[in-house]
Amino acid sequence: MQLTGIHHLTAVTADARGNHAFYTGTLGLRLVKKTVNQDDVRAYHLFYADGIAAPGTDLTFFDWPVSPHAPGTRSLVRTGLRVAGEAALAWWRDWLAERGVPQGEIALRDGRATLDLLDPEGQRLSLVDDGGAGPAHPWQASPVPAGHQIRGLGPVAMSVPDLRPTDLLLTQVLNMREERSYQGPGSGPEGGQAPTHVYAMGEGGPAAELHVRVEPGLPPAQSGAGSVHHLAFRIPDRDYDAWVERLQRLRIPSSGPVDRYYFRSLYLREPNGVLFEIATDGPGFAADEPLDRLGETLALPPFLEPRRAEIEAGLKPL
Repeated sequence: MQLTGIHHLTAVTADARGNHAFYTGTLGLRLVKKTVNQDDVRAYHLFYADGIAAPGTDLTFFDWPVSPHAPGTRSLVRTGLRVAGEAALAWWRDWLAERGVPQGEIALRDGRATLDLLDPEGQRLSLVDDGGAGPAHPWQASPVPAGHQIRGLGPVAMSVPDLRPTDLLLTQVLNMREERSYQGPGSGPEGGQAPTHVYAMGEGGPAAELHVRVEPGLPPAQSGAGSVHHLAFRIPDRDYDAWVERLQRLRIPSSGPVDRYYFRSLYLREPNGVLFEIATDGPGFAADEPLDRLGETLALPPFLEPRRAEIEAGLKPL
């Protein structure tokens, strides 16, 4: 009954074509699944990941015609993307500057070298030096050299006005542990500093951390293009039924079992309103496409396949 790390993070775009160009052409990620939101088939659901679509590397987007987001508390506020070494960060600083991507300076945050940047719709991203720990699966067709490519997700930061109820859910329900705290950047438009508490899962490390900022004076975020929709945590496939039973036994409101075809999910909201998901590692994105052809065509789970013509007619080409 341990979460093993970050599984994926899902954000919102209002420009699927521009989003695809940035995340594959600038950030060098692989489009591993081009499908639709299973609850709103008018919208793309795009999955970007490493070369083999490994769990823990998926950054995904719903394509909705919405206005820009407004940052604030009660939200997921910064998406960490792991790279190996400060030399990689220096390469990224120059690469992003050449492409006019808004970025900060390479700085030490929570003991790790970090480079903050914005995507074209204002989503806050950070490239974080993970020291090269753990496996890496470069994408051969990436414009980014293999040794500098994004290795996966984490750490991810969220903002809450009141730590106590969130802490209770993280530690007593999700079995995370608070490891340390530090003063981190504020989440509002004015910047500043905020006390930040680091919660770890499984073996810990940057691929398995949630950083919780406490910002009681900040207004709630307004969702929209550039905001994060939800954060998913990894579990082994064999633990799924036990997690369903655990949430029921603890009377934690949840979605109940949801089969997303590429993984099985459970959704719940933490007390300050942030949406979490618990997701299995398998069966994975090669369930309906060969690994070497991932993302090349529109993939639909079997229950949507009879509606393919209708769904394709409602989507714009990437």
